[in-house]
Amino acid sequence: MKKSGILIAFIVGAAMIHAQKIQTKDVPVQVQSSFTRKFPDAHHVKWEKEKGKFEAGFTSKGTSYSALLDATGNIIESEKLINPQSLSAPIKQFIIKKYPESSIKEAAQITDSKGVVTYEAEVNGMDIIFDANGKFLKEIKD
Repeated sequence: MKKSGILIAFIVGAAMIHAQKIQTKDVPVQVQSSFTRKFPDAHHVKWEKEKGKFEAGFTSKGTSYSALLDATGNIIESEKLINPQSLSAPIKQFIIKKYPESSIKEAAQITDSKGVVTYEAEVNGMDIIFDANGKFLKEIKD
């Protein structure tokens, strides 16, 4: 019984470390205002908070997006889900060569606060990041 109590405490603690869902009313006004100005067509907005930052998951014109904002409302980055087939040939070739037995589960176009675009392909629980020209940048374990 003691072991299962420790295990439950560990699982709850681990869950608390990751992003926590929050209600819109708990998002600072400056964050909400900045988000609304940048994404006026956003629908079905769901908020999470992690390490002092706010992430909004939403849809706009039938496409899924997310936006990461700091506590003052500055947009750090936005992410647009895209069809994995729309990734450039160099990205697809890299993945076929490095992960021949795998497929791309999900893909996204990421734009940072300076307007720099990168692409992300999720393969085998890894986020593989590429620059706008399809050059491999890094892998991030999910």
